[in-house]
Amino acid sequence: MTVSVTFLPDRALIGMIHLAGLPGSPCGTRPLSEVTSLAVTDARALAEAGFHALLIENFGDAPFRPTRVDPHTVSAMTVVARAVRAAVGLPIGINVLRNDVLAALAIATACEASFVRVNVHCGAYVTDQGLIEGRADETLRYRRRLDSQTAIFADVHVKHAEPLVAGDLADAAKESAYRGEADGLIVTGRATGKPDRIEDLRKVKQAVPNRPIFVGSGVNPNNVGKLLKLAAGVIAGTAIKQDGQTAAPVDPQRARALVQAARC
Repeated sequence: MTVSVTFLPDRALIGMIHLAGLPGSPCGTRPLSEVTSLAVTDARALAEAGFHALLIENFGDAPFRPTRVDPHTVSAMTVVARAVRAAVGLPIGINVLRNDVLAALAIATACEASFVRVNVHCGAYVTDQGLIEGRADETLRYRRRLDSQTAIFADVHVKHAEPLVAGDLADAAKESAYRGEADGLIVTGRATGKPDRIEDLRKVKQAVPNRPIFVGSGVNPNNVGKLLKLAAGVIAGTAIKQDGQTAAPVDPQRARALVQAARC
C-alpha cells in the first residue's frame, strides 16, 4: 500500500541540506554541534526563500558506505534532523548515502519526517561504492514494522551509477512504482548538479502516471519553470549554494532567485 504525498503542494520545491562530514566519517572534522548549526542555518535560509520542503543528506561523509552505515551516523543524523525540524515548520526528508534506507526510515520515524529518498530501490547498479542491489522487500516490511507513514521516493536509473543489466528507463520506473511500491519517483542526470533530459522525465511520467515524479538534479532558474510543467516537484541543491558549489552553504539570494523563477 502506497503512502500519500499530500504534505507537498503542486510544483513543489524541495531544498537540499548537504551535511558537513559527520563525526566518525573520513572528513568529519567538525563537532556535531557545528554540523547541526550549519544545517539549521541552511534550513532557515531555504524556508525564508519560499521552499516547500527540505531533504537532509550526509553528503560530507564520502566515501560512502554502500549499504549499512555505522550506528553513530544514524545517531548524528537524528540529532541534526530533529534540530532542523524544530527550527522550521517545513516537511523534511532523509537520505542516508549511499543506500541505507532502513537507517533513513528509522531517522525519519524518530524525527517525524515526511519522506525518505532511496537511490537504489529495485534492480542492481554498478557504482563507485561497488555493486548495490535494491532491497524494496526489506524497505517496505521495515516501514510496516515501524507503523510509519513515511513516503518512499525512489530514484530511477540513479545518478553516479549504471544498471547492471541494461534496461529501458520506463520499465525501471514501472518496477520501482508497481513492484517496489515506491510512493514517488526521482529522475536525475548523470551526476550531482547535472541536468536530466526532458525526454527522460516525459518517459517516466508516461510510464507511471499515478505517482508523483520529481527532478533530482541540475535544477536551476533557467530550467525550473519548464521542469515544473512536467514534474510534481524539483529537488534543488547545487544551484542554490554559494558560488554554485554543492558542499557550500545555501546562498539566500540564489535560493530566492530559483523560487522566483519557479513562480513565473
